[in-house]
Amino acid sequence: MNNLTLYDLLDQRKLLSHSIFLVFSLIVMGITIIAGKSAGTFSNLNVFIMVFAQLEMFVFLGNMLFAKLNFDRTPVELTKIILVRFLVFLAGCFLLSMLFYLFLQYINLVIRGEKTSLVLFNFIHTGFNDWYKSVIKGLTFGAILFVFLLWQASLRREQKLKEENLIFQNETLKSQINPHFLFNSLNTISSLIQNQPDAAEVFINNLASVYRYILENGQKDIVPLSAELDFITDYFNLHRVRDEEKILLYLDVPDADRYRILPVSLQILLENAIKHNIATRENQLKISVYLEDQLIVVENNLQRKASQLKATGTGLKNLAERVRLVTKRNLIIQETNDNFIVKLPLIK
Repeated sequence: MNNLTLYDLLDQRKLLSHSIFLVFSLIVMGITIIAGKSAGTFSNLNVFIMVFAQLEMFVFLGNMLFAKLNFDRTPVELTKIILVRFLVFLAGCFLLSMLFYLFLQYINLVIRGEKTSLVLFNFIHTGFNDWYKSVIKGLTFGAILFVFLLWQASLRREQKLKEENLIFQNETLKSQINPHFLFNSLNTISSLIQNQPDAAEVFINNLASVYRYILENGQKDIVPLSAELDFITDYFNLHRVRDEEKILLYLDVPDADRYRILPVSLQILLENAIKHNIATRENQLKISVYLEDQLIVVENNLQRKASQLKATGTGLKNLAERVRLVTKRNLIIQETNDNFIVKLPLIK
């Protein structure tokens, strides 16, 4: 059985929500009777009706204003929207409560056979204080608490949807390496088998290690940093066979066993550097991987390709979301005239 959430309890499409409001209203009426207070012009029955009606109206208004907030906005924009809707919510609560109170008093006058024209007069001169003191003070506090809790529930619900979508992207990302890389690797194997059988065997072993790592760690959120470094070493060796000395990789990561990292994250950064930069024997692409505080840094010299499709940034964007979700910290991306630098948070 799934745990009930605040959103479930306030979902007016379900009978449970109305049942809770009914029970709460009966409790309030019971407390009023035990205390010997009838809230001035309110009878005990009127207390019950008023509390129940207001709960229904206020929850309906709250759901309408807050249940479907769009959280894909900047914090400033989101704060403004919430404040405006909160003020509308409070104003609506006061107005609906007052109108329903007047309606209830009108019905009472009709039942007692008194002049209905006295409704506003009685409210202004005798009923307002009773209405405000016995109802609005409590409901104002309750409304503030309600809006806060409903907003939190809506935020968690929205976050859950984002996380589910992110998990799907993450699984897709971890389950495969760039298909062009695999195609090029197969071509390399075909060439090496004919000319350098021994080198072909080493290349195949490295390729097998790369895909074995992905298969073994595809379901994990974090892996030892040492294992990730071994993985990118095998991955880089595949490129080195094909590109010879055009691409250089420098690793300076002491005490790697002390840290953990997101699987395949360093490979994404290496692939990003190789994909977007020119590498020749005269102008080598140099990639450095080193530690900096609680971060692992991947830095490469900038040698952008003269003609390439506009980068979408999807790989880095998805990696940044994964990092934020798993480590609760941000991926740091820096660019200078000469270098492109990405700093990835580590987990101890």
